[in-house]
Amino acid sequence: MVRFVVTVVLLMLLVGCGNIGLLPTSELVQKAIALQLEQTQQQLNQQLDLKFQGFEIKHLKIRQEEPLTIENLPAFRVRGNYDLIFQLPKRQLTKLQQPFEVYLQIQQEGKTWRLLSRSKTSQDNQTVWRSYLIP
Repeated sequence: MVRFVVTVVLLMLLVGCGNIGLLPTSELVQKAIALQLEQTQQQLNQQLDLKFQGFEIKHLKIRQEEPLTIENLPAFRVRGNYDLIFQLPKRQLTKLQQPFEVYLQIQQEGKTWRLLSRSKTSQDNQTVWRSYLIP
């Protein structure tokens, strides 16, 4: 219970003092989206034998940053859109205004951020969070 109260107070401080650098930046969000895309790209390359040669994220627009608590740590649900350019062997594929929703969590020491991915267990339909360090 004490931990929950401390987390709520910390979240209020984070929201109230948005200029202290503890809110997700556009650069951080772009890195998180790139991490998600890299994971998806690897799966597609394996399953469909595609030869993606990279991608570029442009015109990222954050529309909403919602503070919340996930597993007793402050987190944010960030929504918006971006333009995506895939590099293929002989051409380029552009997807405009791609919507995104990412969950980002700052770690207790306040120095690193993690991308959170939500999945449900099949047995009891509980939400399980997977966490990936954002480089």
